Amino acid sequence: MKFKRVIQLMLIIVFISACSSSGIGSSSIFATDTPLPTAQIGITPAPDAPAAVNAFFEALKENAYESMYAMLSQDSQSLITLEDFSKRWNDALNEMSASNFEMAIVSSQVSPYNAEVGYSITYQTVLAGNIQRDIMMRLVNENNAWKVVWDDSLILPELAGGNQLAMEYSVPARGDIYDIDGLPIVTQSEALAFGIQTDLIDLDLQGTLTAELGLLCGFDPLDIQDQIDASGPGWYLPMCEGTRDDAQRLLSINPGGLVFSAYESRYYAQNGLAPQAVGYTLSIAPEQYDEYRRRGYDGSERIGQSGIEAWAEDYLAGQHGGVLRVVSPTGQIISTLGQTNPKPADSVYLTINNNMQYYAQSAIEYFRGAVVVMEVDTGRIIAMASSPDFDPNYFEAENPNNIGIVNMLNNGGTLNRVTQGQYPLGSVFKIITMSAALESGAWLKDTQYDCQYQFTEVNGFTGNDWTYDYCQEAIARGEGCNTSRTRPGGLLTLQEGLMRSCNPYFWHIGNDLYSVLNRPNDIATMARAFGLGSPTGIEQLAEESGQILNPTSQIEAVNQAIGQGDVQVTPLQVVRFISAIANGGTLYRPQIVEKIQPVDGAPLLVFKPEANGTLPLRAENLEILKEAMFMVTGTKGTAYNNIRGLQFDVAGKTGTAESGSGLPHAWFAGFTNNQANTGLPDIAIAVIVENIGQGSDYGVPIFRSMVETYYYGAPQRPFYDWGQIGRPPYTPTPPSGGIFSP
Repeated sequence: MKFKRVIQLMLIIVFISACSSSGIGSSSIFATDTPLPTAQIGITPAPDAPAAVNAFFEALKENAYESMYAMLSQDSQSLITLEDFSKRWNDALNEMSASNFEMAIVSSQVSPYNAEVGYSITYQTVLAGNIQRDIMMRLVNENNAWKVVWDDSLILPELAGGNQLAMEYSVPARGDIYDIDGLPIVTQSEALAFGIQTDLIDLDLQGTLTAELGLLCGFDPLDIQDQIDASGPGWYLPMCEGTRDDAQRLLSINPGGLVFSAYESRYYAQNGLAPQAVGYTLSIAPEQYDEYRRRGYDGSERIGQSGIEAWAEDYLAGQHGGVLRVVSPTGQIISTLGQTNPKPADSVYLTINNNMQYYAQSAIEYFRGAVVVMEVDTGRIIAMASSPDFDPNYFEAENPNNIGIVNMLNNGGTLNRVTQGQYPLGSVFKIITMSAALESGAWLKDTQYDCQYQFTEVNGFTGNDWTYDYCQEAIARGEGCNTSRTRPGGLLTLQEGLMRSCNPYFWHIGNDLYSVLNRPNDIATMARAFGLGSPTGIEQLAEESGQILNPTSQIEAVNQAIGQGDVQVTPLQVVRFISAIANGGTLYRPQIVEKIQPVDGAPLLVFKPEANGTLPLRAENLEILKEAMFMVTGTKGTAYNNIRGLQFDVAGKTGTAESGSGLPHAWFAGFTNNQANTGLPDIAIAVIVENIGQGSDYGVPIFRSMVETYYYGAPQRPFYDWGQIGRPPYTPTPPSGGIFSP
């Protein structure tokens, strides 16, 4: 037996050796010329199914529904159109108020032709909380690409079978906007639109009609009468809006011709107080619809479109509430997925003073220009007026007076000239040039220069002092040039040069810094350090940066030295650096919001002064500069004629800036110095009146009116000795076929 086993073992060894010598590999037993086919032969390895799912949801993050649709299988695309597919996703995300979502792959089963990928998706919704579901997606391999087998349950399992999502909204009333003392600027209330129907006028009460409407609307009764006279029978003349309380006296009299219509609205008091700063609301536009639905809005609300209304949207809108339900195709409630309770809106209190704002708007009503008033030690904006302005009540569709909205929009009234108007600064810029001169060390406050009619120190450039033009006008009238306004300044110190606003002196400084002292960028650098050429940081309002460039030639340097050439500034930038001069050198961030006040509890946001820069002036030079600005308002200064008699100490600088077309812009910028005597914070004021004339003639009287309003409550003399300049002619509104037409 043992012998047989040995023989068998030897035969096996011989057989294996023979196989090896025949070239058959050690893994084969049977010899063959070709390898055996495997189970995978002729099949391309399947692509990465989880990657296809990730790509599908990455496209969803971009709302790229067309790209998602391209990832569906051919059978799925035959069952749902791109339009319906996009609508299904978009409607679901909107109804959920889904602000975002997160998706993660949790499982994957793949065969050559089919795959199943499990994913976990969490929708982060505003009104229903987080909605998390684990979902299985089926895919098919088409042309070596994984395609999604579409089913509504891929959004949420509850949507299988044609079920829908439905949100029941609870929308709080929009919050109000107040001035710093709590007087309403914008409220949610019933409003009355007042007008005149010319064919209903009682001639015996026509004077009462114009007087009472003038009192309510803030119009001159004579202007209303002019409108009536310019109209024919059957014309509707829009006047203004008000509340029943505002119009109690007028309504009790109800003179013939008065017509009014009530509507529920967001009501802007006084036909719009600081309208460019406060802003306005509009219905949600089609291009905004998806964004706001996913922020928890039902889509029918009015939202802030500009100014504080837009900046404070999240506060003024309150917290919307909602209940998210799944409903059957027939509308039957199946389940509730989540809910949130509404919270009342917050109110916004501005730093604006109602009375100062009213008179600031009145002061420039018949001009194009801007007025801005700021506390010098805090950055609070006390008044911000831009003209032409507009009536935000016109944006209410139910307001019959909104027939004037086209003209209102066409006149540029929605532009906030305080923050967005960009102008050459003219002679007010000499403050900066004087600062650069002092800091260079080449000029002292007593450094003298002979100021004559013309400047000829730069080849190819001859500049006239402002006194030259007045002299030529006097000669044309047959008069001599012997007044302070027609003769040149003569020998002036640096401070006197600012006081007299001597152009040749400052051209001389600009030229010497550029071409003699090898300090070509000193003035531009000083201007930027004063905050010009960059945003002030007000944040709550849109603003422009202006422009300050380094000069590249002598002519550019001398033009820049008097605020001309390529210099561009905003009135807000100007009032900011004037405030800094007044307070000792601190540049504060301008702010217009005093606080955000909830219905209950402490304010959410409270005004706090924010210093964000310092003037680069040594203390002694800053004092020299301030002394010179007080000299401007003194007996020999350019502002004296229209500032004399004012009972308060003020300093400033006049400016007359060539605009490139038409008459020059009139500037005045200055500050008060009366806190010790009055107890009121000192203020800085910047005024610009476009294409009107000299800053001393037009800017100074408006500055004065604001100072008097601040201390006395109202201007103490008519704004303008010259009358109402720049008032546009009245064009009556023709009958529109509306409710007030015959």
